[in-house]
Amino acid sequence: MVAGETSGDLLASRMLSGLRPQVPDALIHGIGGPRMAEHGFVSDWPMDKLAVRGLFEVLAHYREIKGIQNALRDRLLAERPAVFIGVDAPDFNLGLELQLKQAGIPTMHFIGPSIWAWRGGRIRKIQKAVSHMLVVFPFEEEIYRQAGIPATYVGHPLAEVIPMEPDVAAARQSLGLSADARVVAILPGSRMSELKYNSVAFVGAAQELLRRDPALRFVAPMAGGRQTQYFRELVAQAGLSHVPVQVTDGGSHAAMAAADAVLVASGTATLEVALFKKPMVIGYKMLAASWHILRHMGYQPWVGLPNILARDFLVPELLQDRATPQALADALWQQLDDGNRREMLRQRFTDMHHSLLRNTAQVSAQAVLDVIAGRGR
Repeated sequence: MVAGETSGDLLASRMLSGLRPQVPDALIHGIGGPRMAEHGFVSDWPMDKLAVRGLFEVLAHYREIKGIQNALRDRLLAERPAVFIGVDAPDFNLGLELQLKQAGIPTMHFIGPSIWAWRGGRIRKIQKAVSHMLVVFPFEEEIYRQAGIPATYVGHPLAEVIPMEPDVAAARQSLGLSADARVVAILPGSRMSELKYNSVAFVGAAQELLRRDPALRFVAPMAGGRQTQYFRELVAQAGLSHVPVQVTDGGSHAAMAAADAVLVASGTATLEVALFKKPMVIGYKMLAASWHILRHMGYQPWVGLPNILARDFLVPELLQDRATPQALADALWQQLDDGNRREMLRQRFTDMHHSLLRNTAQVSAQAVLDVIAGRGR
């Protein structure tokens, strides 16, 4: 198995929770994180080696990433595992899956690439590379089946992990926040490249909000120690260390549950915030050269998962040059201040939660066992 970032680690761990009891003695290894390790997964390389986003940012790390891919390929071709499962990270995993499938090793891909959003031509590569797709949105199953790719809708693991009614009081207590405070969670991303481009604008937005309400509390959960240190360095370099942001190592779900509104980078975290039924503003910045290329490659007007699933701008998206501290603060203030909108979002996100709820651990584990047995491919 290969998962390339924090969200993939979480998703893969849900599958492993259903799979491990059925194959208790199997060696399950590759690249993954601490949540996968809880189920006996052995990571051959640190997961953060793959956690790079953006065209030019990936190029800067290309040699190292390609070296890891080649070394893992050679090991797997020699080992001939019962199945290889790529968890998201399509740019890394699809190339690896193609080589393994051509060598007769069954391949699965968990979390279909967003071919319905951009780079739809990848479905031809998926046909050649993947024996069976595991998809997490209901509309995806038919897309892959029409292309001749066996697929199973397993529900979204996060819909099971996140409670339908989050315990706000417990979350606030765990973070040392008072029950009556107005709380904003700041999530600039788990990748180092995301932190580099989003952190200063996000903390700058917090500074602007404090001018309107000095009693606001801010909490910024980080994916790990390296991210925490880098976030602090970026904030200090920008002269924003005086902004009272409570930085935590981990605890993103507690921060989301505790929040009245969330400022979040585009990605899986936006869906998590929606499942916690919280108003949000989606912000995202990247290297300018990457942005100029990527902004012309999308098929839809939305980038945030909640908006894509709703097919509507349920929550604001402020990208690249529009993601200024002032604009982010203005959008967040509206989310904090409009009670009717907050209730509308809570209902829409509750409906979304129900639509994504399945026994993902059981369904995905059974699909893996079927592929190993020669069925489902």
